[in-house]
Amino acid sequence: MSKKALMVWGGWEGHEPKQCVDIFVPILEKEGFQVILSDTMDSYKDTDLMAGLSLIVPVWTMGTIENEQAQGLSQAVAAGVGLAGWHGGMGDSFRDNTSYQFMVGGQWVAHPDGIIDYTVNIVDHDDPVTAGIADFAMHSEQYYMHVDPGNKVLATTTLKGIQSAPWVNGTVMPVVWKRMWGEGKVFYSSLGHVAADFQVPEAREIQRRGMLWAAR
Repeated sequence: MSKKALMVWGGWEGHEPKQCVDIFVPILEKEGFQVILSDTMDSYKDTDLMAGLSLIVPVWTMGTIENEQAQGLSQAVAAGVGLAGWHGGMGDSFRDNTSYQFMVGGQWVAHPDGIIDYTVNIVDHDDPVTAGIADFAMHSEQYYMHVDPGNKVLATTTLKGIQSAPWVNGTVMPVVWKRMWGEGKVFYSSLGHVAADFQVPEAREIQRRGMLWAAR
């Protein structure tokens, strides 16, 4: 019997939610998942659906989540369903819902200077998500986030040469992390501003491995 993954996409279209979903559906299917696509957060209220999942991939930027939807999501993860996502689709979803941010382990607050060149530094070379991957370059938004100190950080980036907010230069910012929420595994990567960012093999591979790690 195949494992089930739910991908809920929507919100701000600048992050190309559907295009990003289309990248990872075949990747998950190749790994043996039955992928269920939804463009409504009402899916989180379907208790039978949620209980039968192995993995939830939220792809929703700058939205508003209703209490019942948020509770359905949180309770499913706490009961053991994995949660794995990227960039604003998971890390800037519901700015007014601190309980959701608590579960994710961080919240986007800025991307100084916009689209820039930066380096992602692997800090855990033994973890299965990042093992064998070397430091790599990105040309995209370098997320500045408020981050839970309890996360297990797998990769970071150092802000350098920032002109719009020079006081952040030298800051080492987590990029990839994992954590627990009850019985559920939570994985996050701040990479993936647009679908083209996943043409960087390391960014795509880290996301693939992170989803597999999180899935129960």
